[in-house]
Amino acid sequence: MDFPSGDLNISAGDRHTFQKRHGIVGRSTEIREVVDTIMQVAPTDITVLITGESGTGKEVIARAIHAASSRANRKYIPVNCGAIPEGILESELFGHERGAFTGAVDTRKGYFELADGGTIFLDEIGDTPISTQVKLLRVLENGEFMRVGSSEPRRANVRVIAATNKNLQEEVRSKRFRQDLFFRLRSVNIRIPPLRDRRGDIPLLVEAFLAEMDDARRDIMITDDAMNALMRHSWPGNVRELRNVIESISVLERGNVVDEQVIGKYLHAMEPHLDDRFLPVHLGKTSEQAERELIFHLLMELKTGMDSLHRLVEDLRQQRPLSLPPREEPDESRISLENHTLQQMEAALIAHTLRRFHGNRRLAAEALDISERTLYRKIKDYGL
Repeated sequence: MDFPSGDLNISAGDRHTFQKRHGIVGRSTEIREVVDTIMQVAPTDITVLITGESGTGKEVIARAIHAASSRANRKYIPVNCGAIPEGILESELFGHERGAFTGAVDTRKGYFELADGGTIFLDEIGDTPISTQVKLLRVLENGEFMRVGSSEPRRANVRVIAATNKNLQEEVRSKRFRQDLFFRLRSVNIRIPPLRDRRGDIPLLVEAFLAEMDDARRDIMITDDAMNALMRHSWPGNVRELRNVIESISVLERGNVVDEQVIGKYLHAMEPHLDDRFLPVHLGKTSEQAERELIFHLLMELKTGMDSLHRLVEDLRQQRPLSLPPREEPDESRISLENHTLQQMEAALIAHTLRRFHGNRRLAAEALDISERTLYRKIKDYGL
């Protein structure tokens, strides 16, 4: 259920002081309602579920809840459940005993033990596998858990704050998320509105971001037409995207006056570079199907680019002879779509992207627009 607003008589002054202390920027009705809810639930130990699109500032809200609680002087541990490979997520959360699995050379405490007495923030809770969801439910119900490789129950007094950008009700209907865990998490639901629904807060956010800059970069004057351009933008990346635009301008622009033309340049730079015809259409597909379809379209775009390069080289060769060194090994970056399965093309693209980022899986996952967990699994499946 949504926490009822208006149970406490919160004055505008108290709300403003709270926002300033905890870095919550905005005067819109939507943000005032969020802050009022935080001020009511923070002193309790009730579980909170924060929902909203990516980039809306869910962790800012989680930190504010912890900082305004009786646990403020104890540990606050944020965990991105979507970034931890499925095979080790349980060990990260609950710990493991020595010898529990290959590589477990020592006994290790998990995040729940480390956060005992404090708060644990489970970001991207919708990405946790079903097997882990069962154990999370047990912790929420009675505070008990077991380390991987142990049969001894342990207890931890931890407040749980969870967040997701997924529709958990739809995940429950699709059998990807347990209904009992969903209801247990949703004791209080705080929805963070997307930036496009609170455009009046954009000038305040810009001012706050500029104030965070060092003295050499904060002296920027944004003209009225430039601010209007910012307020017209749809901001699919929400507050995170706005911050990136302001930081980029402050670093790259030499002049102190930022007009609409300058703003337009950066807003255009933030737009996706893929042609719309290559983007997959989501028609009830699973996330796995959508990711595979996106990879296929990326392969098609890569092939188009490689074909153009080959034609250019051929044209140059017809104008003057080129002496190309013989290749001892096939060029794996040249991917042919003929006589290959989708799995083979997918493996080739993943290998190519990993080499491009020198093995950095986080950057490779971002470039492929898939989660790190999915990339980790595919690397294992394809033996890369």
